[in-house]
Amino acid sequence: MTVLDDRIDMADANTERLDEWFELLERMPVPEGYRVEIVGGNVHMTPQRGTHWSIIRRIVRALEDRFGMDIQVFSDVRIDFPGHENGFCPDVALLKDSARMDDAGHWQHQDVEFVAEVISKGTAANDYGPKKAAYAAAEVPLYLIVDPYKGMCYVYTQPKENDYITRTKVAFGEDIDLTGTVIDLVLKTDGFPRD
Repeated sequence: MTVLDDRIDMADANTERLDEWFELLERMPVPEGYRVEIVGGNVHMTPQRGTHWSIIRRIVRALEDRFGMDIQVFSDVRIDFPGHENGFCPDVALLKDSARMDDAGHWQHQDVEFVAEVISKGTAANDYGPKKAAYAAAEVPLYLIVDPYKGMCYVYTQPKENDYITRTKVAFGEDIDLTGTVIDLVLKTDGFPRD
């Protein structure tokens, strides 16, 4: 058994507990405009800002322009990832064409090809830390962090043992060359707003 197999087993074992957490959270009066996810067993509620959504929309639009409207791309949809109680709701998640929900109605992290997270002040440490480690453990081939506070994008590729081997830093205004990756496109950042 590999380290990845152990982590996948751990994520699978947490699914029932995560289901309980999310069912409880759905009954709570979460303010409109807030996103809720569970990172390492901790519940995080983050307000969605216009800047945040504008960047997400531009990324999704680029993916739809490249692959068509029928691609399996989601925003703020729960996907359980390896590690202790990781029920993430990525800002953008692109799944394989063959991806299907399991019998419990969950998307599988094994089907995720690309994730983009847009930094929020209160949860930035999650995106740069435990979420990046979980995406790498799940072998998500391409992870993009967009930081509107710094005006920077960070592209992570080549997942290996809870981390990514390659990190490319791109300033807002410059194109992100993702040709040769699973999404094989050039992402324009000149329209990304800053906070």
